[in-house]
Amino acid sequence: MMPAHVPDEPPLTYVDSFDIPVLFRNGPAKKPRRQWRTAKHKVWNGSDGFPAADGWYAPTTTWREIIKAATEVGRDVTPHLQNQPRYAHGELVARVSPLYAYLGSHTVNPRHPVPGAKGRRLTWNPVYAHGTERSAKNAAGYRLGMTMTEWACRSLLGLDRTEHLELGGPVPALSETFKDPKKKLPDLWGLHETEELYWLIEAKGGNVGLDTLRKGWAQLAAGSKLLGAYRHRTVLVGACVRPGDDLFLTIDHDLHPGRPPLAPAGSEADHEVAVPGNLEDRLGDSDDALIGAARAQMLAYLALRSAPATQLRTVPVPADRTSRHRRSGLTTPLEADGLTLAMRADARGATAGSDQHNLRARIRTWGLDDFLSCRIPGTEVHLGMSRGLFAACERLHEEDLAIARRTPGLRAEDQPPADLELSDEAQDEQLLTQRRIFREQQEEARPRLRALVRNAYERGATREWSNLLRRSQEPELDLEGDHSLLEAATPETYVAVNRDDLAPALT
Repeated sequence: MMPAHVPDEPPLTYVDSFDIPVLFRNGPAKKPRRQWRTAKHKVWNGSDGFPAADGWYAPTTTWREIIKAATEVGRDVTPHLQNQPRYAHGELVARVSPLYAYLGSHTVNPRHPVPGAKGRRLTWNPVYAHGTERSAKNAAGYRLGMTMTEWACRSLLGLDRTEHLELGGPVPALSETFKDPKKKLPDLWGLHETEELYWLIEAKGGNVGLDTLRKGWAQLAAGSKLLGAYRHRTVLVGACVRPGDDLFLTIDHDLHPGRPPLAPAGSEADHEVAVPGNLEDRLGDSDDALIGAARAQMLAYLALRSAPATQLRTVPVPADRTSRHRRSGLTTPLEADGLTLAMRADARGATAGSDQHNLRARIRTWGLDDFLSCRIPGTEVHLGMSRGLFAACERLHEEDLAIARRTPGLRAEDQPPADLELSDEAQDEQLLTQRRIFREQQEEARPRLRALVRNAYERGATREWSNLLRRSQEPELDLEGDHSLLEAATPETYVAVNRDDLAPALT
């Protein structure tokens, strides 16, 4: 039962910005005793890799940044949504809803305040603390761990894309070794462009103690052994929170020197290396970065593609992509972006009375683009993207459909009968095998796809949304803006959350 002192209040208006205490260190240790409140934190000035010194930091982030990480991290489910794109909405709800259900924010007074800090931090809310059964807590801890790990690696440390390790590791020659189901390996991997290192990443979430971290460190050691002489970094992120305490992260890391991450494999013209890095900042000069960005947004694309017309709108953003390059974090909050606000205001004043068709054409001449967006049903999260990225996703989606139709093991006629009863273990193994086959076919198609996706991206930038969506009517251009939303954008994507549906302030 919830104790009587917990007030029965309606959801409060959320604060969107909060501080996340982060402890960097070189290996697992006992849980710090409220040092996230008492330690003298270093100022976080942004990084393209690990900070120069270990210790406590307290970077400030936004709920939008957390939600973006939640929607993009983990297993790629798109192979199983090729013919049922409407279920992409359900997958996005599954990734976001535990955070809304169980997280709240509270005001804190740390002993040594950090200049510029917001003085608010995340914590579990009373629903989690007093009424949630253990299995649900475990599920919430998993989602929290994966989300905050993605946030830390990408928004703090400059790793712009992670991939699930179950489909194979960083080095193609070692891929089969990483697929051994008997090995307990870490969750994710990536290639950090600035550090020029592979990263092996393990995520833990919930009331994370030393025993849990040691298990994660052992998983990283097993993955590190498989990478052998390749230069890499192991990263263990513990997203630790207990009811009434602040959410804080421990990031335990180790550097493994050796050969460069990328072994030569023919000339660069014949083999362009797929470098995750800051993908959206490099779409103009890297076809593999473009493919990676489209893959990362495929779930959002399927949600946009299948959304009813009444749920779609387009939002104006500056066409100059450099205005949204990553400075700190992945996203640029638009309510604080003077360029966006000024250009929107000018457009509203100059286009008063214009119909939608003329309006869309005129704003382009003034340096504005419009990104397609929709609200994810069951949430107050809005996701969107540019024309070019939408077209690139569309081309990849078509290729994925072709792979599923022609590949033994993935074709409809190869699937087991619906009435065949399989054990849970057999079903998991079957699905894992299908995902691996799908991934291998995607990689085999990469050399051919580079030119196709590049062409789709460049042509898509000038196509009308009605043409891209294959619908007769253009989605409404929202020049007035929805003042209930907190918006943010990257060079190619859009995310917004409702001000009235953020994590409530707790007393």
